Amino acid sequence: MTGIVERALREDAADNDTTTALLVGEKARGRAVIRAKAAGVVSGQRCAREVFALLDESVEYDPLKRDGSSVREGGIVAELRGNIRPILTGERTALNFLQHLSGIATSARRFVERIEGTGAVILDTRKTTPGMRLLEKEAVLHGGGKNHRKDLAGLILVKENHIAAAGGLERVVELLGARIAETEIEVSSLEELKGLRGSHPARIMLDNFAPEDAEEAMEELKGWDARPEIEVSGGVTLETARSYASLGVDYISVGSITVSAPALDMSLILEEVD
Repeated sequence: MTGIVERALREDAADNDTTTALLVGEKARGRAVIRAKAAGVVSGQRCAREVFALLDESVEYDPLKRDGSSVREGGIVAELRGNIRPILTGERTALNFLQHLSGIATSARRFVERIEGTGAVILDTRKTTPGMRLLEKEAVLHGGGKNHRKDLAGLILVKENHIAAAGGLERVVELLGARIAETEIEVSSLEELKGLRGSHPARIMLDNFAPEDAEEAMEELKGWDARPEIEVSGGVTLETARSYASLGVDYISVGSITVSAPALDMSLILEEVD
């Protein structure tokens, strides 16, 4: 995390904040607050704290809302005290982390709340900002969702291009052998799903199935001697999430949580100058 914050500060030329150097005295001290301009779920406090710690470790950063907690519109997320120069220099970088990660946490929370009581679990995907994956996946956890695999080494997950490259689904099953028991396999049609009957994968992903097609797939699975875990993925929205969850699927993976969640707007306001 520290490396990510260091890169963000370098990107913003934090060591050459010309405006602040010209207008703010070296010893000027004050108090500032970070306020949410919309209601949501907070994430990114560790990053924001690290921004100011790297600029001036004497700056006091008090996270008044812990990661994973809800904040109302106008609510105070954090309070800062100390030298004003590093507070102003780090303002945008800290807000960028807080707004982006809180937006992801807020999006995850909305999906989790939408399917509450169904028993299904909301998962993220690997559709993340390069270099930010672990922080974004942590934000999903703050929103109440769960993490899918962290990286390519985390799980054997057979996608449509693997199936095509291997020479078809039957060949995939043959090549996996006993390891199919630890594998998730993506299917894009009911016929592909039927082709896996008796092969006993750990999990099957129903990719881009419409709700009515997913319902048909779940009916098909009732006749299997052992039902694998079922994940729905592809184009799931807040409007459709519950219709999938109510079918009895185990997981719903939603790429939009990380790839297109709107930032949770916040601002840093200097409220006192000593």
